[in-house]
Parts: sequence; structure tokens; C-alpha cells
Amino acid sequence: MLVCVQVDKQQQSKDSVYFRDGMRRIDFVLSYIDDKDGEKKQDRRKEFEANLEKAGLELETEDKSESEDGRTYFLKIHVPWEVLATYADVLKIKVPFKTNDITDKKDVPMSWLCTPYRLPEHVMQPEPDYFTATFDKSKIDFFLIEDKETFFPPSTRNRIVYYILSRCPYSKEDKDKKGIKRLLNNGTYAAAFPLHDSRYWTRSRDANCESERYALYKYWARFSRFYKEQPLNLIRKYYGEKIGIYFAWLGFYTEMLTYAAVVGLLCFIYGVASFDENVWSKEICNKTIGGQIVMCPLCDKKCGYWMLSTTCSSSWQSYLFDNTATVFFAIFMGIWVTLFLEFWKRRQARLEYEWDLVDMEEEQQQLQLRPEYETKCTHRRLNRVTQEMEPYLPLTSKFARSVLSGATVLFWISLIIASIIGVIAYRLAVFAAFASIMKDSPTNKLDVVGSLITPQLATSVTASCINFVIIMILNFLYERVAIKITDMEVPKTHVEYENKLTVKMFLFQFVNYYSSCFYVAFFKGKFVGYPGDYAYMFGKWRNEECEPGGCLIELTTQLVIVMVGKQVWGNIQEALVPWLCNWWVSRSARNHPESLYSRWEQDHDLQSFSQLGLFYEYLEMVIQFGFITLFVASFPLAPLLALMNNILEVRVDAWKFTTQFRRPVAAKVHNIGAWNEILNMIAVFSVVTNVMLCIYPIQSQWAAIFLLQRPGSSWGFGALLKGTSVVVLKVKRALYIHSPHLQPLPDLRLKLTTFGLRVRLSNH
Repeated sequence: MLVCVQVDKQQQSKDSVYFRDGMRRIDFVLSYIDDKDGEKKQDRRKEFEANLEKAGLELETEDKSESEDGRTYFLKIHVPWEVLATYADVLKIKVPFKTNDITDKKDVPMSWLCTPYRLPEHVMQPEPDYFTATFDKSKIDFFLIEDKETFFPPSTRNRIVYYILSRCPYSKEDKDKKGIKRLLNNGTYAAAFPLHDSRYWTRSRDANCESERYALYKYWARFSRFYKEQPLNLIRKYYGEKIGIYFAWLGFYTEMLTYAAVVGLLCFIYGVASFDENVWSKEICNKTIGGQIVMCPLCDKKCGYWMLSTTCSSSWQSYLFDNTATVFFAIFMGIWVTLFLEFWKRRQARLEYEWDLVDMEEEQQQLQLRPEYETKCTHRRLNRVTQEMEPYLPLTSKFARSVLSGATVLFWISLIIASIIGVIAYRLAVFAAFASIMKDSPTNKLDVVGSLITPQLATSVTASCINFVIIMILNFLYERVAIKITDMEVPKTHVEYENKLTVKMFLFQFVNYYSSCFYVAFFKGKFVGYPGDYAYMFGKWRNEECEPGGCLIELTTQLVIVMVGKQVWGNIQEALVPWLCNWWVSRSARNHPESLYSRWEQDHDLQSFSQLGLFYEYLEMVIQFGFITLFVASFPLAPLLALMNNILEVRVDAWKFTTQFRRPVAAKVHNIGAWNEILNMIAVFSVVTNVMLCIYPIQSQWAAIFLLQRPGSSWGFGALLKGTSVVVLKVKRALYIHSPHLQPLPDLRLKLTTFGLRVRLSNH
């Protein structure tokens, strides 16, 4: 039924999640602006809303005169019990049939020590623990249904509504034209979202509202709670399993970073404590040793000969990160990354069991067909398993789309490599200029930092900043290209779509963020030539050399600028930009009393949470994971910086979800998807890169001179480093084989339990 009723604003508080009758819950809201020239849009809306009513949904419209801007209509949607029951059966949603009577009391020794970090029990466990089974409409009496209106939580209700909206047609002539997503894209509707249940800073005045948003803000989304545990069950109940698993992973990753940060800090402290014991630096700074060694010019025309003792301060700086503890830390990180991944598998398996996600994939894979796939695939064929006709994409079309997609990705990766070559050319071109400027105007005159500035450092810092700007620009452009080519491939399911996009984006980001670091770590200074026969780039610029102590300091500089710059820029994008946008949009409504500022208008003024919003959160953290594992031997403080960022990140994301974004549509997943494989790939790769980082800096001018004076002194150390990779890989394999990362229940026992529940349900 479509209802348009004028109601006096002063007679009824509009900060409610119910229809005007106060009985039917608002499960979803659509908004639109009625354009004067939008006859086609009006026809689409009329047909779409008529079809929604045919599907059993109940509608109520708020006239534009009731809105703050006087232009926006709001269509409120309620799902009655019959529709909920029908689609819960279709979607195989699991619901409770018996209270869990198995005691799960664990006596943790000295648990009182954790009391300051605990949250109240009603926040950590917002609902009782039940035995569950997939809903069957024909066996309603089997389930624990006390109140049909509250049996399905709001997150499940909005998921069912979105499933209907995504498949509802809006054209009489062409039945393939369907789905709210296309209506949003063509401007027929301005927004589509489920409602938050209250304002975040206060409870709802309506006693029937759960005010879970307020509880999340009070106990979770404030930075003053940074030391508290996360209420994962409440997050899962309010936002759905997909967002719940993200915060579980982010919290676990941050927790594990603590150990890496402590060890990295200890290694740095060791470098500071043993500062005065560095033999190389002492000999370089000694006027009778380093002061007597003449070095060749670093460029052809404007650079002169120089004494090794002029690099005295650089040698001391390099020792802070390149010392004996660096080797130990590289080995430790190889083991840490394995422990992190294996323990996460265990934590993830436990969440799957506790949240009833164990057999979700096999039951719901076919039920997650994307509406775009159903629309674009006009061919049908018989499914031999289900014996039903289903849409499919011909092999020739799939192959052509995949080839075009792969070619596009390769083109953009080539573009990144070209930009890196451009930055290298910049390094070669300006080094001589910096050398000439600093020779004519010595930087030693500058207070404090003057003695630290060298042509190499100036070139490195400016090139790193330019590289960071290029990275951000290419990211901005490629994100849009990646989404378009993934849409072109027409993935079958939502899981397949996200996995394809994840692989494309990560391949690009991997090359974009890490290529400059790989160049500095493993290629710079390796193809220089020798006096009288130097190598030149494009026959014009002489290939650049590392600083006398190797490229480790420059790699550290590159790492700090890109890693810290990305984190700062990411936090500005995630927190400051949405806050400013919401502040500007809602500026006219901030002074209105609660009764006049409706719940749907409050949420409409918030930022929209895109379908790929969580994807970017994962991507940001995985890129950071690469920085702290692939190149951590060059900068032991990287895990500490990552830990500090992530402590802030957890609360910023929580604050953003709770206060700045509309409530996302709940989604169900059973793990973090393709990110698992990506993290495993980075982990294996990190062992090789860190061992190479330990070996390559030895090939420096300081080390060469030192070893010439002490023949044979490097063989034992070099052999130890070369054996490190073998040892770490064997440890990783042993941990992988013996780590108990299976589900809390053995697989067979778990399947028998699930089977028993199904048998009981079928016999009911």
C-alpha cells in the first residue's frame, strides 16, 4: 500500500524507526527529488514501487513539504512477516531453535589482570547463545519465535529488503531492466539505505528501539576506549558478519603488531646503546684512516674528489638501523609473520563456528548471483546438479573479456614502471645540480641540520616526495579503471566480483607502492661500472650510486615518507573529509529539535557507504602489512609506526561507521576472502627480501674498504646470512604443519553435528 499522509510535525516525534502507526518498523528508505522534467524517472519509480508492493512490501511516503530542504521525498519500506519468512527460506538464513545449554566456562589464570580492558557483559554478549538451523517456512513451530516482529534482527531484515530491491524490475517493456543499483546510477532515486536505530550520542526516546548504535559509540567508537576490547558480537549483530570479521581481523593484526613493535624498538635501542662500539664509523671518522682515503667523484663534471671521512655522520646514522640486531630482527619477523597468519586462521575458524558461518559458502554460493550477471547473461543452460535453468556467460565471451581485462592491467602496471624510470631519471639529472649548489653554497652554515644534508640525501628526499605524489595520482585513476574492467568481466557472484577486483587492485598497488623500494634496495648502485668505464642511462646520465654506507638509509627514507605519508593521507580521507562533508550538508538542520529532524533525514545527511568501502579498508591495511614485512630489516621501527597508526585506525573506523556513514546493508561472509592468499604470498616473499636486505648493504664502499684491510673476515658472516633464509623457511614449514589452525571442532564432528540438526529439522 502506498500512503501519502500530511502529518503535523509538532504532534509526532520523527526521530523514530517506525511508520506513523508506531507499529511497523522502517526496514529501508529510498529518497528522490521530483524533477520537473523527469517524466521518465517518475514512470520508473511508479512501476518500481508497484512491483515492490506486488512482492509484498509495505510502503509509506513522506512528502517533500515534510523535509528540511522542501525538495526531497522519502519512501519508507516495511517487510511484513510473510515476506520475511519467504525470503529467509530462500536465502537459507539460520535462526535459533533452542537455547545453548552447554556450559562454556573457562577458568583463565589471573583473569583479574584483564579487568581494565573488559567491556560489560551485556555489550560483549548482546543476545543469548542458541543452537541454529536454516529457516524453513513450513516448520515455523520448530523455531524459537516469541515475537514475529523481532524474531529477525534489523540487519537480517535490511539484507532481505536489499535482496528484493536488487531484483525488482522497473520497466514494463524490458523486464531485464531491474534493480535499485541501476535506478541509483541513472538518478531515479538519490539514495537507498537502512536506518540507524538512534542518534549516536543518546538513546532513542522510543522504548522499542534497541539503541545499539548508541552502545557502539559509547563503548567502542571513542578514542578514549582505545585500550578496551572490541564488542565483536554487537558489531556483527548491528552491521552484519562482513564488517564484524573485518574488525576482528584488524583488532587481531593490531594485537600481533605489539610483539613486532616491541622487538623492533629493542633492536633500535641496541643500535643506540652500541653506538660508540661501531668500528667502521670510528675508522671512517679517524683522520689518520678515513681522512687519508681519497674517493672518486660521484658525478662526471661538477663533482670533485672527496675524502672518506666526510661521510662520518652518515656512517653513524646508518649504524642505527644496520647493525647485528638487524639480522636477528629479520629472522624474528620471518617467524612472526607465520605465527600471525596461522593464529589468524585459528581465530577465523572460531568466529566461523560461533557465528554459524562454517557451511555458509556451499549453501549460499548460488544464492549470491549478482543481479548484473542475471541481466547481462541472456543465455540459459541446465544445471546438472539442481536440474534448473540458469544464466551463463559463453566461453568465448568470457575469454575475450578476460584477455581485455588482463591487457588493461598490464598497461597500467607498465605505466607505473615508466613513472619509476622517470623518477630515476630525475635522480640522475638533479644529483649533479645538488652537488654543484652545495659545493658553492655549503649547507654546513645551516643550524642543526646543515651537517646532515648531502647531495645524496637531498636527491633521495625530493625523489621520494615526487614518487609519493605520483603514487597517489595513479591510485586515484586506476581505482576507477579497475572497477570498470571488473564490471566488464561480469563476475557471477558477489564473492567472485570482490575476489577479481581484489587481485587487480592489489597487483597494481603492489607495483605502485613497492617498486621504488625494490629499486633502491636491490638495483640502485649495482650497475654503476667502475672508474674509467661508468654505465650511463640513455647514454646521457651516469647511473647513480648508493651512499658510501650502502642504500639502507635511502631505503629507510623512502619507506618512512611513503608509509607515513600514506597513513596520514588515509586518515585525512577517512575521518576529516566525511566529517566536513556531513557538517556542511547538515548545517541547516543542526539547530532543529529532535522531534523535527526525522531519523531518515538525519541518516540521509550522512555519507553513503559504498559496496566497496570495506575493500579499501582491507587494501590499506594489507599495503601496510607489506611495508612492515617486505622491508622491515631496513627500518625496525616500522612495526611501531604501524601499531600506533592501527590503534588510531580501529577507533577512527569505528567512529566513522558509527557517526559519519549511513548504516551499511548487512552482508554475510565466512572469512576475509582473497586477502588470505595475498597475505600468505607477502609472507613468503618477505623472507627472501629481508635476507637479501641483510646481505646487500654489506656491499658498500665502507665494507669494501674494511674487508680489503681484513681479508676473509666476511665469509663467516655472509655464510650465516645466506643460511638464514633456509632456516626461516624451514621454521615456517614446521609451524605450518604443526599449527592447530583447524576449527575448534574437528571437521568430521562438525559436519555430523550439522547433519544431526538437519535430520532433526526434517523429522519435525
